[in-house]
Amino acid sequence: MAEMKQFGLDIEIDDATAQGNYSNLAIISHSTSEFIIDFAVVLPGVEKARVKSRVILTPEHAKRLLRSLQDNIVRYESNVGKIEIPSPQPTPDAGPKMGQA
Repeated sequence: MAEMKQFGLDIEIDDATAQGNYSNLAIISHSTSEFIIDFAVVLPGVEKARVKSRVILTPEHAKRLLRSLQDNIVRYESNVGKIEIPSPQPTPDAGPKMGQA
């Protein structure tokens, strides 16, 4: 079992969890008391996305996560370069179907 020390805490992670889950889609929802982030995988040609992991956070922890991600992205971009997010390309089949009954 791997161990990490961070902020004076002993954090343990088992080998299976340390492998992680790949995700190329995150779906975020919330209620008054929690934020829910579902991490999913979308595969080409497959109509359903499969949720691989769900994380439930208090609103305060969600905001801390947001700040931590922002800080880490700033550091990443200063070391590696700007992360470019391409604009989605319209697909020929997208949008309303005109002239079809």
